[in-house]
Amino acid sequence: MKMAKIEQILEKYGSDPAEIQEILLDVQEEEGYLSQDSLRLLSEKLSLPLSKLYHMATFYEALSLKPLGRYQFQVCTGTACHVRGASRVLDELNTELKINPGEVTPDLNFGLKTVNCVGACALGPVVVVEGKYYGNMSALKVKDLLKHYAKLAKAEQKN
Repeated sequence: MKMAKIEQILEKYGSDPAEIQEILLDVQEEEGYLSQDSLRLLSEKLSLPLSKLYHMATFYEALSLKPLGRYQFQVCTGTACHVRGASRVLDELNTELKINPGEVTPDLNFGLKTVNCVGACALGPVVVVEGKYYGNMSALKVKDLLKHYAKLAKAEQKN
């Protein structure tokens, strides 16, 4: 990530070390993950030990030291979704994306992860992408959903 962008993020929070969690989230949103270079720069600029930043990045599930993929497909595997076929939905995503949960596609467009419950049990099985809930998922719906996000990813790459 460019130093100027990190400077903008720090300026937004007044370079206040107490805002480190929000700062890390903003850096990750901009960069797609928390790179070593970004963490070193934040450590230096905020006078915080690098070890503290690594601790936070590994402790909080919302933060990642690995690229996440532009679009994260989160498959709910809670009880209600499991009973309604979440494993078939997950299998279809595995097959179509050619990745397992916790991995990202080589082009960094898509990531896949499982989550315990998204609180939309009546809609199960549920897939969440970009904060949007897709309910009553099936293998066919997975294919349509992937086509939609592949089209978005392609359009973004043109810009």
